[in-house]
Amino acid sequence: MTRKHEGEAGGPRRRAEIFTATLDMLGSLGYDSLTIEGVAQHSGVNKTTIYRWWSSKSELLRDALLHSHMLRFELPDTGSLRGDLTELAERVQALLDDEHRRTIVEAALVGAVRHQAMRELVVSFLDDRFGRHQPVFERAMARGDLPHDADPALLVDAMAGALWMRVLVRRGDVADTYTRDLVDMLMDGVQKSATLSGRPAR
Repeated sequence: MTRKHEGEAGGPRRRAEIFTATLDMLGSLGYDSLTIEGVAQHSGVNKTTIYRWWSSKSELLRDALLHSHMLRFELPDTGSLRGDLTELAERVQALLDDEHRRTIVEAALVGAVRHQAMRELVVSFLDDRFGRHQPVFERAMARGDLPHDADPALLVDAMAGALWMRVLVRRGDVADTYTRDLVDMLMDGVQKSATLSGRPAR
């Protein structure tokens, strides 16, 4: 939880520097070795200032994950669910193709497996991102691309999980057609499910 107002101690610029230092250290050292003292040294901000804003490294890391520009991208609006999912998949792929950001994602996932606190942080981050993606699915339902009783979380988990497995675990190259083939498979499933329920999606 943020302890100070935006205008204090340098405001948004200083906060961004702290978030960058926090994620840099998470990627290079892992969750266990991440400390507020280390973040203070890396960011050039006095540790007492950081402690006034955040009482623990978990609070600091949560805000860094949620608000840092490094793990953020704009939502697409292509006019179709298939197009939006393809754009989303390509943006997730581009994020993971960046070595620095991929290292941060890997460290977060490893920490989530080992530590309850880090798992809660990652779940909070994923829930936040899913909430930000909701307009994509709301537009799709309004157009008839997605049945109103469909669960968008299944699509997001399947798409992100496939990309994470391909890039982070298999260390495989993602061909230009991979994201399109992945989205085609997901949309085929959506359409089949909608047809079986008597409400065909477009």
